Amino acid sequence: MPRTRSMKPEQSVRSDSELSDPNDITTPPSAAFKTQLSKYQYNDAKPTTKHSPPVSAPPKRPAKRARTTITLAPEDTPAASPRPTKKRKPSKYAEPAKYAHLSPLIDILEPNLICVFVGTNPGVQTAVAGHAYAHPSNHFWKLLHASGLTDRRLKPEEDRSLPARYCMGNTNIVERPSKDAAELSRQETAAGTAALEDKFRRYRPEAVCIVGKGIWEAIWRYRFGKNPSKAEFAYGWQDEKHNMGKSEVGDEEVGGNGEVWMGARVFVTTSTSGLAASLKPAEKEAIWKPFGEWVQKRRLERGFVAAEVNV
Repeated sequence: MPRTRSMKPEQSVRSDSELSDPNDITTPPSAAFKTQLSKYQYNDAKPTTKHSPPVSAPPKRPAKRARTTITLAPEDTPAASPRPTKKRKPSKYAEPAKYAHLSPLIDILEPNLICVFVGTNPGVQTAVAGHAYAHPSNHFWKLLHASGLTDRRLKPEEDRSLPARYCMGNTNIVERPSKDAAELSRQETAAGTAALEDKFRRYRPEAVCIVGKGIWEAIWRYRFGKNPSKAEFAYGWQDEKHNMGKSEVGDEEVGGNGEVWMGARVFVTTSTSGLAASLKPAEKEAIWKPFGEWVQKRRLERGFVAAEVNV
């Protein structure tokens, strides 16, 4: 008969309640089971063993260096390279024969006009057109309108309507055409000044408007043998001693009212040439404006009525 191994009392199989900790007897079986089960649940965290090297963090990318904005002082700011411009070749005296094929302009003059404009001489395009200030870059007709001398901007072809429509006329200090004033001689402008005096004695306008500083300088040279100094020159109305068309002393002209005619008052204004850029358009208009206002006033005082003219 086989021998059976006897079991000692302390080696007897214990119940589940005996395997549990005596301190946990108050924990319900279900809670204890869950507590033990939690030991075997999956955990995302990776265990770290002392034999495994620590996982190093990926190297950080160096931060972008901020751009440094350098503010230059105004005088240090590099100027934009200007576009190359073609230099205009300066003019010099040209013999009259050079433009002998061009005809001079006809003076627009009548007796007792309120004013007469005095230009330098006809330009080439003006001479070809046969009308005053015909070059597209010339601002004469624009300034007449802007200053109130005309009620609209006239076309060069309407120049001969000035006396009938506005009681105004036009002439030049030199008759012959040229490209510009630099092609004229001082002898020509001196002779032209004497001719102007004769014209104004004959037609007796109330005022003459000198269209450009250079023209007034030529008249001044003829009278005084030199250019006016900075202190002597000014735009606008000139002193009565500078009136044009006065008769010689002892040979004064007497008007129909029995009064001695003291000559035409002189108003000096800016050049209207497109090449004359020393003054801005607004500055030119400001210089022309007082003359326009005066002419409008004289028309009203005279009771002048504009006539219709077919051009």
